[in-house]
Order: sequence, then C-alpha cells, then structure tokens
Amino acid sequence: MRYLKYLAALLLAALPLAGTAASYPLAVPTSSTQPLDPVYHLNPDGSVVLQVCHDWSCAKRRTLQYSRADMAQVRQQMAMCPGDDLHQRLQRLRIGVWQMELLAEKYLPALANDQALNDLDRELDGRTDCVDNATNIATYLQVLIDLDQLPGWSLAPPQVRNRFDIRTVHWTAVVTDRTANSAWSVDGWFRPNGHLPFVMPVADWAKEQAGWSPPFDRLNPYPEFSQELCREPAAARNERPDKTDGAS
Repeated sequence: MRYLKYLAALLLAALPLAGTAASYPLAVPTSSTQPLDPVYHLNPDGSVVLQVCHDWSCAKRRTLQYSRADMAQVRQQMAMCPGDDLHQRLQRLRIGVWQMELLAEKYLPALANDQALNDLDRELDGRTDCVDNATNIATYLQVLIDLDQLPGWSLAPPQVRNRFDIRTVHWTAVVTDRTANSAWSVDGWFRPNGHLPFVMPVADWAKEQAGWSPPFDRLNPYPEFSQELCREPAAARNERPDKTDGAS
C-alpha cells in the first residue's frame, strides 16, 4: 500500500503545473465501495496537487492544483481560531475542510451541483456520496496536517456504520486528537460541498447521533460570520436536514 501511494505521489508530481487553475483527469477510474487513501503532493513552491472524488463511490477522480496563494488563504482563514482549547481546535479543523472544499469547487465547478445527502443531486455531475466525502475530507485533512496547520491531530482510518445495509451504510473521515487520544468523525455528507462539516466523537457518530442536535450542535456552529466560529456558541443555529435516511 505504501508503495502504491508513493507511485501515486510521483504521478501527481509529474503532472504539468502551469497556472493555478489546473484540473487533470486520472486514467481509468473505477467505483469503490469504501473511501480511498489520500493522494496528493506538496510542491516546494507552496502549491498542492491532490486528487478529489465525485459522482458517487469515487466513480470519477480529478487531480487539482491549489496555488501557493490558495493555500495562504486557507491558512489565513484557519488562523481565526488560534486557541488551544478543544472548541477552537475543532473549529480550525472545520474551517480548513470548508476552505479546501471551496478551492475544489473553484477548480472543478461541477462540485457546485453537489447537495446535502444523495436525493437532490442524483443525476448531476459533481455529486458526492459518503465515500467521495470521506475520501476528499481525509485528503484535505492530511494535507493540512502535513503543512502543520492542525497541531495535535492525526489522520485515522475512515469508519463505517451499518456496513451491510445498502440503504443506511455510511462512511466518515476520522482524525485522532493526540492530546486526549480520542477519535473524531469529520462528516461532510449532510451538507453540500463547500460548507462546514459536522464533527463529533466517533463513538457517538457510530450510534447515529446527529451533529446538528444537542449536545453536538455546540461543536458545530454555522454562524453568519466566520469569526463567530471561534467562540463557543450559547445556542446553536443549525437545522436538521430535510431527510436523513437512505444510503450515503
């Protein structure tokens, strides 16, 4: 597996890197029943080349290039939550995923078609299911970890619930908080691409707890202004999605 990931990194590094809006198709993609390992390359000039999945179960994969200026903007947004308490560290992580998703949409506009869950974008190019989401979010998180933007966090293997139920099976990306040796779900499937993901302890996620419901709503604010993310909210303003059943 490490050998294959090394070859993938070499392939990405060999792609032409002219401009800052590059998007390259990968050859012969096939669908996957589980999230893929992160595939990316950090360039010496500060730009990043990475693979993203879409159209459900990574049926389509694109290689995107984020410029040095793009990544500087991501760091600037994440720096709004510089504190060491758990709430701010979680918000910094959520901001990072959000900003990386916005960049993916900038260079792959079809991702703007992605809607929460699976029902609303079933026939549209750019749609993402939970396999796509878990793959892409894990890639974004690993890039940010390697760039020292998420101190104290490390990427863990993705987790699944209801694995053998085709209607309710669901995957999530996972990170480990090394300061507390605790695992956290980072789940973006319940919102369209380019929105803040939901975070909660994996043990609670496995019990199908909702990130928009108490007590987890306090971890997942969606304020009008980004600066408000860093303050633990007195009351969350999240609303439950219209529908939460069905396979992801």
